[in-house]
Order: sequence, then C-alpha cells, then structure tokens
Amino acid sequence: MKRLGMGLVGPGFIAAHHLDAVRRLGDVDVVGIAGSSPESTQKRARELGVDRAYADYRELLADPAVQVVHNTTPNHLHREISLAALQAGKHVISDKPLASSLEESRELHEAARKAGVAHVVTFNYRGYPLIQQARAMIAKGKLGAQVFVHGCYLQDWLTDERAYSWRLDPKRGGASSALGDIGSHWCDLAEHVTGARIVTVLADLHTAVPVREVPAASPKAFAKAAKSAPRKKIKIASEDLASVLLRFDNGARGCVTIGQVLPGHKNDLRLEVSGREASLAWRQEQPNDLWIGHHNQPNTVLTRDPALLDAAARPYAHLPAGHPEAWPDAFRNLIADAYAWIRQGGAPAKKPSALPTFADGYRNSLLVDAMLKSHAAGGVWQDVEDLTATPRKRGARG
Repeated sequence: MKRLGMGLVGPGFIAAHHLDAVRRLGDVDVVGIAGSSPESTQKRARELGVDRAYADYRELLADPAVQVVHNTTPNHLHREISLAALQAGKHVISDKPLASSLEESRELHEAARKAGVAHVVTFNYRGYPLIQQARAMIAKGKLGAQVFVHGCYLQDWLTDERAYSWRLDPKRGGASSALGDIGSHWCDLAEHVTGARIVTVLADLHTAVPVREVPAASPKAFAKAAKSAPRKKIKIASEDLASVLLRFDNGARGCVTIGQVLPGHKNDLRLEVSGREASLAWRQEQPNDLWIGHHNQPNTVLTRDPALLDAAARPYAHLPAGHPEAWPDAFRNLIADAYAWIRQGGAPAKKPSALPTFADGYRNSLLVDAMLKSHAAGGVWQDVEDLTATPRKRGARG
C-alpha cells in the first residue's frame, strides 16, 4: 500500500496526539511541522521527533510530499490555513471548532464541498467503541421512542483566576469559550449517538471568574505559569459556565451543563439517552462501561468486549475484554477513519459513517451560535439554523 505523507500546522498541546495517532496507523509518514516561528518550530520538531521544520505553513503546503494537512492551530487561524490547504488540493484534518465564527465555518464548509478532497473535524469522542455501540443500539430501536437526552461536560482547569489560555481571548478563541471548546463536543456526540438534530435551544451563560490575572507570556493549554511570572488583570467576556435546554427534531427534550471552573471535574463528559423502552448512559472517564437502564427488569452494565459489541462498533475495539481502551485509542480510531477516507480520495460515498466532516463542524457552529443568541436575547428559545438553509436572520421563538 502506498504510504501517505502528512504535515501538521500548529504544534501545540494537541499536536502530539495527532502525531501519535498517525504513527500508530503504520502506513503514514510524518513529513514535517510548521509553527509560529522558525525557531520555535525547530525546537518543537526535536521534541516531537519530527525531521522537518517548515519556515511557515505556506512552505508546508507547497511540499508535494505532504498530501494531508493537520490544522491544530488556535481557532482564529483555522479559516486561513484550512482554506489555503483546500485550495492547494490537500486533504484536511482540522481541530474543532471548525473556525472562530459562524461565517468562517460556513465558508470552509462550502469550500470543502467544492474541493473534492477529504475534510475532517476532530470530534474524537465518536471514536470510542461504546459510543458506537450506543449509536447502533439506538438506530436499531432498542430504546424505543426517544424521550430525554441529557448530560454534561465539566472541567476545572480554569477554576483558579490565575489560569489563562488563548481560548478566553475572543480575538483568538472566538465569541464563545466553554460552549465552543467543550460544549461543541457534547452537542456533536448527542446528535451523532441519537441520530436526531437539536432544533431549538434556550441558554443561560455565565462568567464565574470575570477577572483573571494573565501572565505576560501565554502558557500552553493546560500548562501552569510560574507563580513568580509578571501578571496583569483583565476582564473576561466569554462564558465559563453554561446551562442549555434542548429540543430535538424527533420530539425528545434535553439539557446539558457545560463548565470549566468546577473543582474536581477533570474531563467529565457524560451522555444519557432515555427512550420509552430503555436508557443508555456513558461517561468519558469510565469509557469501557455502558449503563443500560430498564423499567421492569434489572439494570445492566455492558463492559467493552469485542465479542459482545454490535458489528458496527466492533472495529473500534482493538483489545480483548479486560484490557481497557481510552482517550488515545478513540483519537486513533478517528484518525484511522480519516485516512481510510483519504485513501478513497475523499469521495462522499466512501466516508466512514462515524467520521465527522466540515459539514459537522459547520453544523456545530450553528448550534453554538443559536445558544449565544438565546442568552443575548435574555434567555429565550432560539431556533437553530438548518445546515442547508440560505443564511438569514432568524427570530427568537418563545
């Protein structure tokens, strides 16, 4: 099989996980990386074990050895780099969110459709075996008519007012912080698992830490700045806490809580779907168990075992029962699906069903945008723009 070459732009926190996943595939070459400056990129290339450090992303795009571009830059750079990669005929794997604004997401979605290449957004929680198991069970009607979809995505890394990240800067992270960063994951997962679409939202957003002490040099995501580093106080405009009521197109109701300032919650993503016949619940920090709830018989827990999984979920489990698989394995599953699609030329009919594309990224931007509008209007129901609709202003619905 012909080996593919990949290049990565933006060698920050998540870059190492992209490279690890690609290397685990065994048939893709890491050609090189590009960063914010030649000096920092060369240093990072040594740390990541990458042979080539490009002067900038344009040099990377011009290299014929690179067929696939991984865009892991801060949000405000997603549009520029992904668009240039599409125009250069490269396959693109972008971190979420797709872009830092709804307009930019729409532009990338349309450009990807026209480019005729593979285009992927890393909603990586789809890659868990038991997420695919839950999706298969729901698709086969095991839960009956869906009634309620609820859950949360809770973290604590921004609890301290001295914690700061570019994600809190609207110019770099976009208008939304918690919703755009982790709420986007939950919404994508809820729609992917249920097969339903969120059509209306009512959002209450809050900034629990309105003033932060910012270090002079911005640390990497999840890194702690030295206590002695010079700091200045700045006001925070974006939300770090959100509660959202949801209505789905199949009649189900739902709610989700998103927060990044909640002590003790590290990466607490949970999803539960209740139907008339049964319920399913999954928690990211205990990813090898799927809870199945019943009304008139004992509840059960399905522990990840390839022999017991639905045929659609089985390819995402690689180890025998009793050998836990977790976050890096789910990420690898998504990247494996991406490269399987790339080897098919990015043809729409060949896309793996679990793989999220730029269409899903744009869809997610529409959801977050509706939540922001709902809160800005004083907490009223807001319709979510349809993915295929011509852009226009939508009124709030009471």
